[in-house]
Amino acid sequence: MNQLPFPLADEPDDATREAGRMLFATGGEFLKGVVAMDGLPPPDRVEVCFAGRSNVGKSTLINALTGRKALARASNTPGRTQEINFFNLSGSHYLVDLPGYGYANAPVQIVAKWQRLLKAYLQGRANLRRAFVLVDTRHGVKSVDEEIMSLLDSAAVTFQVVMTKADKVSAADREKILAQVRGALAKHPAAFPELVLTSSEKGDGIETLRAIIATLD
Repeated sequence: MNQLPFPLADEPDDATREAGRMLFATGGEFLKGVVAMDGLPPPDRVEVCFAGRSNVGKSTLINALTGRKALARASNTPGRTQEINFFNLSGSHYLVDLPGYGYANAPVQIVAKWQRLLKAYLQGRANLRRAFVLVDTRHGVKSVDEEIMSLLDSAAVTFQVVMTKADKVSAADREKILAQVRGALAKHPAAFPELVLTSSEKGDGIETLRAIIATLD
């Protein structure tokens, strides 16, 4: 039997699960919000970033990973995250929360400014080990997701899709969405060949994602 393209990531073994637990044991702390490239912190440690359209659950996922309910600000207002927000993790990693995209209510000039900053960041951050592109399991990959994936392709930044809110759909619907996501990813050379299925509410996939981050170097 042929293995599906872009299979779900395996559960971590005991060693990598513990490495992930230890990395996130301190909970992390907010470092700074950046609105221009000259405000970026020194590229002196492993860095991962989280990208996703507005209200996909980025802030909620970061809070679940770190075990801090309000580390990243969650909001129902599209475009709330208007900066590149850096979080210090155990003094060895940066977690980066990128501005949400696909926000219909933000002024055009603000959106254009964010897009320029995002492109400059992705193309100019040598210590960025992986981008995690969050996709809502209820909706699958949309055109705005394709845009960020194409940008990551052009910046030669490896990205891995993290499916959020997996608990909100039935098993049958989830398989249909996963098939759609796999088809979309086949067009993107920078896509990492594994998916992570998560539910911040239920805790599903959190240990797996922690372990993945802990093993990047």
